[in-house]
Amino acid sequence: MSPRPSPADPTSAPPARRPRRTRASPPGAVAIGSLAMGSRGQQHPALGVGLWGLGRWEPDEERKTRAVAEHAAERGVPWFDTAEVYGAGRSERLLGDLLARWPEGRPRPFISTKLSWEHLRSAQVRASLIGSRRRLGVEAIDLYLVHAPDPRVPIRETMGALEALQKEGFVRALGVSNFSLEQLEAAEAALGEAEIVAHQVQFNLLEREEADPILDHCHRHRIVVEAYSPVARGLLAGRFLTGRGPSGPDRRRGHGVFAPEKFPEYRARARRIAELAEASGVPVLSLALHGLAREGAAPVFGASEPTQVDAALAAWAVRPSGKLLDRAVRLGRGEE
Repeated sequence: MSPRPSPADPTSAPPARRPRRTRASPPGAVAIGSLAMGSRGQQHPALGVGLWGLGRWEPDEERKTRAVAEHAAERGVPWFDTAEVYGAGRSERLLGDLLARWPEGRPRPFISTKLSWEHLRSAQVRASLIGSRRRLGVEAIDLYLVHAPDPRVPIRETMGALEALQKEGFVRALGVSNFSLEQLEAAEAALGEAEIVAHQVQFNLLEREEADPILDHCHRHRIVVEAYSPVARGLLAGRFLTGRGPSGPDRRRGHGVFAPEKFPEYRARARRIAELAEASGVPVLSLALHGLAREGAAPVFGASEPTQVDAALAAWAVRPSGKLLDRAVRLGRGEE
């Protein structure tokens, strides 16, 4: 593997760059910014939307996801994240339909998609990539990630197949998702000239178990940390701060931050962050998103309706002070 130059200060998170809006940007677009990705001058948007769907991809849920994607495009969200397993390919197809109607002259968004953990054998990797390219309607995928590792498949086989596809021009950048630090290092060692430039993990101010072990390594090697579930399934957007949390058929019920043994403590921390936001006159969502950016991560938020896209962009447009964000991080850790 080719050596990567380290940032001047390897202990600090890379700063986001704030680009100018172009004349082709949609009306009302928010300046998102970008992060350096890898050692070859590539850039990664600092904020994006994930199209993992709203459940089992029944017709009404697919309609809602399409509405979210189209509204995000209208608002100028620069990064769309998907995967071949989302809706068994329907998420990629939905996004491909959107890209096929993309306005001429408007900068095209950055597209990341993922290789299923069930398709990590060499021949499967190529077949999956062909399917994703076809559904997305693109010649090359901006960022192609391994969705999760499978200990039954040697990582060298998977990464070798991915590097070959990148050399053929079908993939512009490679990444991984849901890898431990040890697994990440093994994936890096399996590459020759290519490099891993992104790692997507669950990461928010409350749930840090997956991110903390890999943050320093990623910053040293210019690997962008993509943070999914950045608002802790709504807790850091001000939802579920009273009552019992999700109920009925809500698929969040009893899982993640809402697990019975975790929820009381997580909700107490989320309340303290919400109180800090109110006292400071900023949206709590601003603290949730910019708190992650403060640590060098790029949040990828989910939305079940277009108004949630608007809320995320409005929150991103507010720039809390570093002191305020540092305190929000401490509150999320339970240190205050």
